[in-house]
Amino acid sequence: MQKFTLTLAAASLLVAAATSASAADGRDYISMVGSSTVYPFSTAVAEQFGKTTKFKTPKIESTGTGGGMKLFCSGVGVDTPDLTNASRRMKKSEMETCQKNGVNEVTEIKVGYDGIVVANSKKAKAMQLTREELFLALAKEVPSPEGGDKLVANPYKTWKDINKNLPADKIEVLGPPPTSGTRDAFVELVMDEGCAAFDAIKALKETDKKKFKSVCQTVREDGAYIEAGENDNLIVQKLEANPKSLGIFGFSFLDQNADKIQGATIDGQEPTFDNIAAGKYVVSRPLYIYAKNAHVGIIPGIKEYLAEYTSDRAWGENGYLADKGLIPAPKEERQKFADIAKNMTPVTLD
Repeated sequence: MQKFTLTLAAASLLVAAATSASAADGRDYISMVGSSTVYPFSTAVAEQFGKTTKFKTPKIESTGTGGGMKLFCSGVGVDTPDLTNASRRMKKSEMETCQKNGVNEVTEIKVGYDGIVVANSKKAKAMQLTREELFLALAKEVPSPEGGDKLVANPYKTWKDINKNLPADKIEVLGPPPTSGTRDAFVELVMDEGCAAFDAIKALKETDKKKFKSVCQTVREDGAYIEAGENDNLIVQKLEANPKSLGIFGFSFLDQNADKIQGATIDGQEPTFDNIAAGKYVVSRPLYIYAKNAHVGIIPGIKEYLAEYTSDRAWGENGYLADKGLIPAPKEERQKFADIAKNMTPVTLD
């Protein structure tokens, strides 16, 4: 009887081991989700990685930064992503969700920089805008055109209504949804900054911070701003179809479609590679990838993929990602994050 019990126990162990092996065998490639802005860079690295190593080409999905974080932080296991792209830094609340679901160690790698552009079709005249004008065009509430401290529902219908030197075209801007890191960064770098230029709103910062934030960051919902999903290529196509509309997306998509679209000058600076790299173009931000440390050694090739990503041939000043529109980080910063990737040093968010 004892011998029979031992045999059952051994059988149970064998079944468990077989199930575990089967789960691991269920995915022998890297799964990556996240930002549509970082997507083309991670895809370029994945293609190079698949061609030059023994590992399978990673599967990259464009889900938006927020959507990617949700999937990434949903747990540990082969049915969850190993990596996620992000066009903003991970939020503390997202890290808390990760940890609550057992994703305890995450490695953060800043891969470079990007500009956020406001672009239109080359069939139309290039726009010259300021952050204040963009705020007035897109905010739900704005200072009354009649003056004073009163805030009113956005009355502006055309660009000329805001500035007589702008075209009399209807305000129609195609942009990313709230789940997008590009949307987060646009709100922070354009809406917040443009908003603070008005004394009537600036005063709220001292008296009612919640109202100040709401006024600065709430986008109008009357059709002037159109959420176009996470597919930046679709925005490019719509700009071609409607030359009077504008679109918001990362510099790399402008760079890749320079034959069809053009970037607006913002606060006197054009969205060019050199201007973003030099810090002259104000609407720029860092880009990130995040790796799930618990999957290293379980899913094959994660450390090797990160090694390719953080190599000079990829993200260096003359690397193939610069050809795709990525603005390389300074050499010292690249070395810092290459070391973090090599050692899989977990991030601690402030």
